[in-house]
Amino acid sequence: MLDLAAANLLSPIVLSFALGLIAALARSDLSVPEAVAKGLSIYLLFAIGFKGGVAVAEHGVGLSLGLAIGAGVAMSFVLPFIAFGLLRGMSRMGPLDAAAVAAHYGSISIVTFVAGTSVVEAAGFKPEGFMVAVAAAMEAPAILSALWLAARTGKAGGVEPGLWREIMLNGSIVLLIGAFAIGWITGPKGLSEVAPLLVAPFKGVLCLFLLDMGLVAGRGLRGGGKVLDRGAIVFALVMPLIGGAAGAILGAGIGLSTGGIALLAILGASGSYIAVPAAMRVAMPEANPSIYLTLSLGVTFPFNLTIGLPIYLWMAQTVSGG
Repeated sequence: MLDLAAANLLSPIVLSFALGLIAALARSDLSVPEAVAKGLSIYLLFAIGFKGGVAVAEHGVGLSLGLAIGAGVAMSFVLPFIAFGLLRGMSRMGPLDAAAVAAHYGSISIVTFVAGTSVVEAAGFKPEGFMVAVAAAMEAPAILSALWLAARTGKAGGVEPGLWREIMLNGSIVLLIGAFAIGWITGPKGLSEVAPLLVAPFKGVLCLFLLDMGLVAGRGLRGGGKVLDRGAIVFALVMPLIGGAAGAILGAGIGLSTGGIALLAILGASGSYIAVPAAMRVAMPEANPSIYLTLSLGVTFPFNLTIGLPIYLWMAQTVSGG
């Protein structure tokens, strides 16, 4: 595990993120134009979705896909309840903010998933292509759990009419599923036609995107640290390990490969900072965005990217014996 961690910390991907983080904390004027950052995001989502669809086209759909999606959805429903209990016990956070934060830790970070895929493949493991579909399925269930938790406190009402549209038509989900479908339909022949765009440049584009994410995370830490207590920070470091362990155990239980187990662990460990914040703005406008964005993007995301990914791969190798 130490060898994996050392290799990950010295990879161009992590060092690019570190550059952005350090630059933001040092108050440098380095920035990535918003249009460029959005373009990088679109590229990464399309590439990972397309390649996942091609992998399914090559190997077909079977029981493993259904079991993996079921395990992912179950995790997405259950993890917010664990997160909520930990937050209420470890920090001074109120029930509404705790419910909003909990939603982020049941849903997933697609950027962590993309970075994790690169780490897993670089270590010599080939995960199941349908893990992209599992990632998409895990976006929304955690939001329902959070709404139920908030409703118990009397702090939130019913589901706003626009919430379901916000969840189901979130751009990242639409693009990921759409690219997955295109890859599935066109198969290996389709991938060979676009390989110069989607395969060779992938890691370079990921480095540039994570440079921008480092800048965003650093700014979040500078501005959001004032509203967080020590218990909340500790939670943001402990909860990913709980989610990662749950994913590794479930992945081994349903018979995934070592690479697939690692990706399910990474999905369980990641904290959303795109789809869930958008939904929380509609469903729980009273919750403080500085709290949930700083924890998921400013604390958990850097932890996962630098230290967590090798730990989850090690967990997968341990439970699979690989």
